[in-house]
This record gives sequence, C-alpha cells and structure tokens, in this order.
Amino acid sequence: MDPDSSPPSRLRRSGAAGLRPRRSGASLFVQVSDGRGRRVADGGLGRWLADVAPRAARGELGIALVSDARMRTLNKTYRRKDYATDVLSFEGDGIGDLVIATGVAKRQARQAGHSLQTELRVLALHGLLHLLGYDHEDPDDNGRMQRMETRLRRKGGLKAGLIGREIAPAAAASSESASSAAAARGGGAPRAIRR
Repeated sequence: MDPDSSPPSRLRRSGAAGLRPRRSGASLFVQVSDGRGRRVADGGLGRWLADVAPRAARGELGIALVSDARMRTLNKTYRRKDYATDVLSFEGDGIGDLVIATGVAKRQARQAGHSLQTELRVLALHGLLHLLGYDHEDPDDNGRMQRMETRLRRKGGLKAGLIGREIAPAAAASSESASSAAAARGGGAPRAIRR
C-alpha cells in the first residue's frame, strides 16, 4: 500500500496493539503511529490525551506523527493547500484520526518557548476537539471551543492552547486544521477549519 495515496483512516492498523486505555476505565483509546501503522514512542501522548479528554470522547482515535513532506502531500490531496500544516483531523471509524507534522510541531514549539512534547499535546487536544464537533471559526461557537480547550489544557497541565496563539507570519500559513468524514473515506475535500 502506498502511504501517500492512502486515506487517513488507513494511517493506522486496527486492533488492540498500541491502544492506550484511559486510566479511569472510560472508553477513549489512542494509538500513536508513524502514519504507516508502526507504533512510535509517543512520550506518553496517547495516555495524556486519554486522561484529559472530555467524557464525550468515546471510541478509538489514531494519531499519526508524520514528516512535513507527508503532511504536505495530505494537505494538498485533501485540502488543495500545497504546504505542510500542523494538524489535520479526519472523522472516521471510532472518533477518527489526527495527523501531526513533526517538523511543523518542532518549529511551533520553538516559537512558543516550550518542548516538542508539549506542542504535540496542544495539537492533539485541539484536533480532538474538532473531531468532537467544536469549531472556533464558526460564529455560532461563541467561544465554546476555547472554553473547553482552556478547561482541558489546564487539567492536563498545559499553560497555553492553540486558539488565539500569536503566530509568526511565516508560520501562519502552516497553522490550519481540517475535518471531514468524506476525506476519511477517501472522497471529497475536507472542510477546512482555520485558526
């Protein structure tokens, strides 16, 4: 299977290997991979996200940590944007899939003055909230997503979130999220959600 042509729902293998159950016994399972289904050392990202996730987060969530080149290909394929973005969200089986560009995350971590692990947590939390139906760009949201992000990031020990972050002009073009059930199934372009 050519990973550059695979829909995001195929970025992870099904099965229990690599799933991280929430400690409280709730039902969020997170699998972190390299985008080809191979587990990667996640520094506790899967467990952390399962622990801070809202109760509405039930099911399986795949997180693929990929290169900027891979993210650029996905962003171009599904959003017709020819650059690497930080995180893409795809609805699908279970809760869905998040794809995070590690190079973009490293640059954003440096700009924000925190570690890569912290940035991965910020991006994963933000992407999860989009998969749960939150949309800070929707006028009807009325700050709902930002309030939820603030509550959960505080619970998880994060000082800052993604919404409202000051982004340097060069990084602004690489800071978008997308979500779409059609894209997860390999059809249509995802609905873009800009920060």
